[in-house]
Amino acid sequence: MTTVLTPELTAHWDEPDSFTLAGYRRAGGYRALPRALAMNPDDIIAMVKESGLRGRGGAGFPTGMKWGFIPQGDGKPHYLVINADESEPGTCKDIPTMLANPHALIEGAVIASFAIRAQRAFIYVRGEVLHVIRRLHHAVAEAYEAGYLGKNILGSGFDLDIVVHAGAGAYECGEETALLDSLEGHRGQPRLKPPFPAVAGLYACPTVVNNVESIASVPYIVGRGSAAFAAMGTEKSKGFGIFSLSGHVTTPGQYEAPLGVTLRELLSLAGGIRAGHQLKFWTPGGSSTPIFTAEHLDVPLDFESVGAAGSMLGTRALQVFDETTCVVRATLRWMEFYRHESCGKCTPCREGTFWTVQVLRDLEAGRGTEADLDKLLDICDNILGRAFCPFGDGAVSPVMSSIKHFRDEYVEHVKRGGCPVDPAASALFAAEVGGAR
Repeated sequence: MTTVLTPELTAHWDEPDSFTLAGYRRAGGYRALPRALAMNPDDIIAMVKESGLRGRGGAGFPTGMKWGFIPQGDGKPHYLVINADESEPGTCKDIPTMLANPHALIEGAVIASFAIRAQRAFIYVRGEVLHVIRRLHHAVAEAYEAGYLGKNILGSGFDLDIVVHAGAGAYECGEETALLDSLEGHRGQPRLKPPFPAVAGLYACPTVVNNVESIASVPYIVGRGSAAFAAMGTEKSKGFGIFSLSGHVTTPGQYEAPLGVTLRELLSLAGGIRAGHQLKFWTPGGSSTPIFTAEHLDVPLDFESVGAAGSMLGTRALQVFDETTCVVRATLRWMEFYRHESCGKCTPCREGTFWTVQVLRDLEAGRGTEADLDKLLDICDNILGRAFCPFGDGAVSPVMSSIKHFRDEYVEHVKRGGCPVDPAASALFAAEVGGAR
């Protein structure tokens, strides 16, 4: 069963010096860079297209195609911006990647910048992860000293500077245009599109915004060839990816495998659900993706299959919950996060997340009615497809899917005047939240 795993980005995480230049070189690092710098930039873009690499930040947009959108000969500076603002509940792959293997990100950034003709790249990191920021600063300094960054990299004539930028801690800044506004020193709120970042991004110049894992996968593609990457995964979802298992599993952690692996296979590697319990529900791509149940154990975890089954692959954050978890309370906790993190720019998201939390609190405390379920769905319908950015659509996913799969549990809260899974906790919660809305 261990043959299911394809450790590439995670292969040397257990080595004490994996984050250093020496450790990365020992593992074969920076061997792809000279090859890339000797190529025509357009050939690198073509190679990434042929590999089938799709964005690992959740949307799954073809990476090479995104690079190809950058206009050439326009006389403007081009920028690469790496979205390292990982902050969705359950998503935890980019932070350990930067912590244990930052040079893979840097090497990928140099190759990507060369391909799109950018001479400045930014790594936008969530400000709370200070230990990661320090690792990145250390790795960037090592790369400058070794000649992998700065002027005339490896004698190629190509110049590149990388800036590590710490964000102020806003979930909304994970949306690419809000991230760009934040990077420019403004409040992190989404921009109207078009124009898209490839035409008018950072400082109104052509910009590529890519996820950490997407960029860190580039050295593998250049070093081993696009065919080697495309040989893994499924027909339309190529390559390997990091699957983050958390929650009620025996051995939670990061499992790197080809896209198309199933939760059943990953659970067999993780020791299964914790002893004496059984799977109740799980998220295939973080809290902003519709939840799955035990009937979806064998759904291939690739973009197409997960979408066809009614959810999204997202960031492959597999939050696993057993039968001791109240689905209403879990949904409420997620919605409290989204209400708090809404940037407030548009009415559907700002008001909708607030009222969703109020209704869910009443239901969890046993003060709701069955009519509240239709009210919840109506609120969600007024957010879905009507918010300014994808934040709103993601926020309503756990609500709508939990009612779809566990409507009976919501109804039981109404009938029993509290949680049927954990009545004592429900009574305590009711006392904490106080009066009705």
